[in-house]
Amino acid sequence: MNKKIRVAIAGGTGYTGGELFRILLNHPAVEIVAATTTSSEGTPVASVHRDLIGETDLCFGKELNDPDVIFLCLGHGISRQFVDTHEIKPECRIIDLGNDFRLDGDYAGRHFVYGLCESARDSVRKAHDVANPGCFATAIQLATLPLAAAGLIVDEIHVTAITGSTGAGKKPGETTHFSYRSDNISIYKLFSHQHLAEIRQNLARVAEQALNPVVNFVPLRGDFARGIFASVYTRAVEGVSEEDYRKIFEDYYAQSPFVFHSAEGISMKEVVNTNKGLVHVEVHEGYVHIASAIDNLVKGAAGQAVQNMNLMFGLPEDTGLRLKPSAF
Repeated sequence: MNKKIRVAIAGGTGYTGGELFRILLNHPAVEIVAATTTSSEGTPVASVHRDLIGETDLCFGKELNDPDVIFLCLGHGISRQFVDTHEIKPECRIIDLGNDFRLDGDYAGRHFVYGLCESARDSVRKAHDVANPGCFATAIQLATLPLAAAGLIVDEIHVTAITGSTGAGKKPGETTHFSYRSDNISIYKLFSHQHLAEIRQNLARVAEQALNPVVNFVPLRGDFARGIFASVYTRAVEGVSEEDYRKIFEDYYAQSPFVFHSAEGISMKEVVNTNKGLVHVEVHEGYVHIASAIDNLVKGAAGQAVQNMNLMFGLPEDTGLRLKPSAF
């Protein structure tokens, strides 16, 4: 497309906002026309996100400046309030990185499509508005979508997954403080994480049947800044071999520019700072185990949002998202 996409970022002072700036400033089809915030009006973006010094002269303000698409990087529960209190032209699209529209996508005359590209690519292409999935929800679903699509979820799903401190947001708290996180691991929201509902709902949609999988999820706080590593297992279907399971995953992700099945074991560093997702499948004594790794701020948030934008505007899915991992 010749005309650049005019982008506004609302609530861009947090980690996901910073990642959006980092990606979109180098996106060949995008012009960032506005960055709004309630706390830093008039402040240069590069003084809030110090990694962008020399990259942009943009300042935070109040005006949206007639964008083609708005990315909402607001706290959970605030996106609906933003839609209610701002004059947004009907033709302007919205991509929400919060949880306001993930379970119920109909609001204020808009319909938000659940934007996990690997499960809804065609729907996202046709969407006017998109609800970006949660970071844990993305990592866990990348490990289970092929099973749901193949009708191979026949028992409870067990998940233990660890995330970096950026997953808790930029505002400091007791459990994000360096002295707490350093050399430390802890459990939180045991079996009650807010992403469970969207995981169950989307797996049922992909399975195209009355599936209400039990997902037993143990989330862990890690002693690192970014990334998610998930260990997922469920009962294997009799007669389906490890080779069969691996082919199911390879076939499911064959058209994805970002998600890959690895024949060898994976680690989190192979995806950090990228929009990539890696999975590795093994079968052991009647159970199928899937390891899944993503960057929580990129594939789990900002990168996936840009991937959705690319699809919505008819661009190649990977435009502006070929990012190098920090392997060492």
